[in-house]
Amino acid sequence: MPNRAAALILSAFAVVSFAATAGSQTQPKPLTVEAIYGGSSIVGQPPANLTWSPDGKHLTYLDDGQLIEVDAATAQGHVLVSREKMAALTGSSGTEQDRDHRSRYNMASYLWAPDGRHLLFDSGGRLWYFDIQSGTGVNVADSGAASGDDPKFSPDGRSISYLRDRGIHVVALGPNGAQGKLTPAAGSSSGNQVILNGAVDWVYAEELDVRSNYFWAPDSQHIAFLQVDETAVPVYPIEDWIPTHATVDEQRYPQPGDRNPDVHLGVSGTKGGKTIWIRLPFKPGDDYVPRFGWADKSTLWVETLSRDHTHRAIYFSDIASGRSLKMVEMVDEKFVDDSYDVVVDSGSIVYTNWASGNVHLYRYTYDVNHPLDSAATFDRQLTTGNFDVTGIERVDAKERRVYYTSNEGNVLEEQLWQVGFDGERKQLTAAGCSHQVNFAPIGEAFVDRVSTRMSPPILNLCTEPAHCSVFWKARALDSYHLRAPVQLETKAHDGSTLYYTLLLPEDKSAAATVPLIVNPYGGPGPQGVRNRWSDSLLFDELLAQHGFAVLHADSRGSGGRGRNFAQAAYRNFGPVQLEDMLTVVDSALAQYGQLDPKRLGWWGWSWGGTFTLYAMTHSDRFRAGVAVAAVTDWRNYDSIYTERYLGLPAENAAAYRDDSVVNAAAKLKGRILLVHGTGDDNVHMGNSVQFIQKLIEAKIPYDLQIYPRKTHSIAGADVRTHLYTRILAHFEQNLMKAE
Repeated sequence: MPNRAAALILSAFAVVSFAATAGSQTQPKPLTVEAIYGGSSIVGQPPANLTWSPDGKHLTYLDDGQLIEVDAATAQGHVLVSREKMAALTGSSGTEQDRDHRSRYNMASYLWAPDGRHLLFDSGGRLWYFDIQSGTGVNVADSGAASGDDPKFSPDGRSISYLRDRGIHVVALGPNGAQGKLTPAAGSSSGNQVILNGAVDWVYAEELDVRSNYFWAPDSQHIAFLQVDETAVPVYPIEDWIPTHATVDEQRYPQPGDRNPDVHLGVSGTKGGKTIWIRLPFKPGDDYVPRFGWADKSTLWVETLSRDHTHRAIYFSDIASGRSLKMVEMVDEKFVDDSYDVVVDSGSIVYTNWASGNVHLYRYTYDVNHPLDSAATFDRQLTTGNFDVTGIERVDAKERRVYYTSNEGNVLEEQLWQVGFDGERKQLTAAGCSHQVNFAPIGEAFVDRVSTRMSPPILNLCTEPAHCSVFWKARALDSYHLRAPVQLETKAHDGSTLYYTLLLPEDKSAAATVPLIVNPYGGPGPQGVRNRWSDSLLFDELLAQHGFAVLHADSRGSGGRGRNFAQAAYRNFGPVQLEDMLTVVDSALAQYGQLDPKRLGWWGWSWGGTFTLYAMTHSDRFRAGVAVAAVTDWRNYDSIYTERYLGLPAENAAAYRDDSVVNAAAKLKGRILLVHGTGDDNVHMGNSVQFIQKLIEAKIPYDLQIYPRKTHSIAGADVRTHLYTRILAHFEQNLMKAE
């Protein structure tokens, strides 16, 4: 039976589950592309920028232009900052790329001050210091940047830091806001366009999930920062053809085999003085620093990653001398797991590793009083079993326990667990749904986002695991009569279980056959088949209403299934994934006789777009496909991601040749629609251009849809409506008619 906490959360979740099925006898409301993508979300817009104050007493979020505060005791919301005042304090940057980066990397538009009485609003780079009691704001700084300015309060709350001209600046705060002269942190201000001090370059943000590259010392006397020197990194031009005189954004973008940015870790006093450079044994222009922080006011902890992704280590460094000592090391002959989060606190080092075959929690200890006297000591592996830990949510050193999420019990779900430093574990949330949590900095309070495949999210505020109350829930979808896909599974050739879902159109004629559209991601990392809400269900239902069956599946190489399952992608970007998808398709065809094996379609985005092209150039079974923002040559993509799986081009030329779909374009079968945003700084549009050139040489017809200035996400109600209308029309034109 579920524990009391689980029962409370589950009972709250039942409100939405019931709403989603209520009124099932009414006439169903048909879905349209415009209804899904043309305006506000059908399910409602979940709270944005959900943020806890440093004391854990205030939970706030943005909603319809207002800042809402949720009362921790009652879960009731009230307006903390009105729409009128917010209009003057917040704003979005002007460029498509800046808007995309703020959304993609979840950049905060406001921060809580350490005193819990002030807020800092970031309005396109202008920083406003807002007094909650008086309701007034003072402009304290202008970063000169629309995104990536990364403002922070010093721990004592007396100063604000932010990035400007690729360097860190500090401004002192007085009773009414800014006080005194703007001060560049010593050794960290740079007008050089290829040297970033504290700023995050593109590949670190995209591939290592780095969100900040500078941090205040606990005593507010120093700032540690990563210096990124991009001098030797090649430039990739991204052109904007909309103006009469076209402009070019020169992006520093290391591709496989190129020199990576040189990185150096420095420490500067906030009032000037000499910068201390930390000595670390990694290769300039090759290795990475995914994470770093402060162990105490005199000691940094630094995580390093080798360029080939086989070695990951944690060092302690003395800020006075720059001396470093290796505390922990992780090694894998193929590649280490890509969960780089580390928590160092009060004598404990907690991190994840898949050395035992699954991603689990490990704890090491060190001497708090003399952290650099000796390497850390292994304490224990905190979790064990045939499941993956999916996130470290909080480490409470005082109470000697770790809160984490994992897929224990059901690989398709995610639950919150607690484990003590002694290894004793307990589940804190209910099975039958998936949970995503956001803990307060101190105390036991957290936000629990709960959903299932068929029920959109609700948000609970939990003052502790046993006391949770709903403060936001999605709109009811009963009028659309959404139908659940069938959950299925089959076996891969190596015996691994492959999970997939199949959504069939409602029966119209027993004799009718049904075209099938396959829509996998297929690449490393994300799980596509989960018991968690995804807005993609709405487009699947729309396709089903138009007479298509829709299939989602995870192939070997994806995440959440342990080391061996993930490492199937090692030196293998296509063959094993296609083998698994064809196995899944054949399983569905064998079980559902109404599916027409001669009317198969495939579509995907990013890796999924590449997968679409791989399937249609390495199989003759698919009549139509849509490839959105696809990598067509793996030499075109970035170094961090690609080399992790395929190695260096000079050392593994065969994989780069055979797994790059551009080299098989002449074998394309079926009708393809290629889609790309001209401003895509992730998968450059050159990928589609190169593939098109090969199609022309082979005299193969194709369809093309470009979106000017749009980035990898191709965001915006107008273009999303246009895009999904084209996808639907492409499949109707090429799959609906039986042979």
